[in-house]
Amino acid sequence: MYDIIIIGTGSGGGTIAQKLAPSGKKILIIERGDFIPREKENWDIEAVSKGRYRTTEKWYDAAGNAFEPYTHYVVGGNSKMYGAASFRLRDEDFSEVKHYAGISPKWPLTSIDYLPYYKEAEALFSVHGQKGLDPFEPKNQSDFPFEPISVEPFTKELYINMHKIGVRAFPIPMAVKLAQDESTPDAPHILGNFDGYPDPSEAKVDAHTSGIRSALKYSNVTLLTNAKATKLNTDESGKKVVSVEVEINGEMSTIATNLVVLAAGAINSAALLLKSANEKHPNGLANSSDQVGRNYMTHINGCQIAFTPNKLNVSAFQKYFCIGDYYYASAENELPLGEIQLMGKNDNDTYLGIGGEFFPGKDAHYIAQHAIDFWLTSEDLPDPNNRVKLTENGDIQLFYNREKNNVEAFENLKIKLHQIFEKLAAVDPDLKEVHWGGYDLGISGVSHQCGTLRFGNDSSTSVLDLNCKAHDLDNLFVADASFFPASGAYNPSLTIAANALRVGDFINTNF
Repeated sequence: MYDIIIIGTGSGGGTIAQKLAPSGKKILIIERGDFIPREKENWDIEAVSKGRYRTTEKWYDAAGNAFEPYTHYVVGGNSKMYGAASFRLRDEDFSEVKHYAGISPKWPLTSIDYLPYYKEAEALFSVHGQKGLDPFEPKNQSDFPFEPISVEPFTKELYINMHKIGVRAFPIPMAVKLAQDESTPDAPHILGNFDGYPDPSEAKVDAHTSGIRSALKYSNVTLLTNAKATKLNTDESGKKVVSVEVEINGEMSTIATNLVVLAAGAINSAALLLKSANEKHPNGLANSSDQVGRNYMTHINGCQIAFTPNKLNVSAFQKYFCIGDYYYASAENELPLGEIQLMGKNDNDTYLGIGGEFFPGKDAHYIAQHAIDFWLTSEDLPDPNNRVKLTENGDIQLFYNREKNNVEAFENLKIKLHQIFEKLAAVDPDLKEVHWGGYDLGISGVSHQCGTLRFGNDSSTSVLDLNCKAHDLDNLFVADASFFPASGAYNPSLTIAANALRVGDFINTNF
């Protein structure tokens, strides 16, 4: 019998694990995957791009077509492969906001409610950034624990030129722990492959290094890997989860518990509740509202690459600044568009496939050195028809109609980026010739998944209460991004961690 079982080790599960560990309660953490080994393939572009650490599990779209999701069942979850960008949501993200595709709903809590937890999360993840440069940063943004990461000459020049043309770029808040941050002299960390790669140097701070590792220092905490939670069982009343069914190496076990924290990711958490249907919960556990799995969001996002025949980019780590000028409605854009970030470099196949026509006869290395890579994100809006369901065989079926969502904002954001480069040509003649290419994420791009178990005051329209406890059960909490009622347009990882700390506080105080 455990006091608490935590299902999942990503940004939510890992963070709440280290929050609950000092309580002395007997805690079991269940992870369906294993640790990513520290090996040379961690930074091998070909090995990683071919999915060495990705699941081969098949999910299905609305038409029943199989696809492999871009997700990772490992200790640390998708945070092992994230780009470490650690943004707070902006103040207006917690309010009702008008978009091209409709209205983004108001959160039941405000940015002020999250203020202490954002600060705690930034400290936990060693976030590097600089207050006061983003024109739309939260009003109560505190100083970051560390200064921004160092900038390379190419990126510094581009950053300066952005400001020359009136673009208010600012350093991306990054979750990294660097040797050069310490007072004792040591060999510095030089950042390289990052977005989409595990980091054997552990300069990138993730849910494994900041959360799970800290939790396991306590003797009352146990981690069970290669263990897939398949069902949550309730007592006869249906009001309390009493055990978790777990598949370990093909064998089934039932593990008793007094409390469950579900943090398997927005898609898998919803699927597990649907799989846990019983006589008291015939439509799935915690689903009296029929909201379990609904309102799935994952952002409208994709990559734009500026191919620059006359401009050389030899940056080892170009991911330095963000452009948030179009995040809110303004004189330049009548409705919010989203944000633009420099990103890590793409893989060789991408450069050849997209940029080859602009550089005939040149190899991927040459093309990469004449490319500037950007990641664009617009908010997608909650739609009850975008949802997680189960096939007849119990597999995940994901309904997501991207084209009916906030795509107009995203396409306008691309135009803004292209216009920025037209202006940059006036201060840097080497950018007068720019060819654009890129790609948009489809249904398999689930890294920013959220919203399938939204929280709220009304049990008829939400799955969770304000403490992220299921309305229908007394001891089931959720700590991943499924609680989001709206997604904003910034990376969700810091908000997931902040909310997990908030939920952890509530559990520590009340259970």
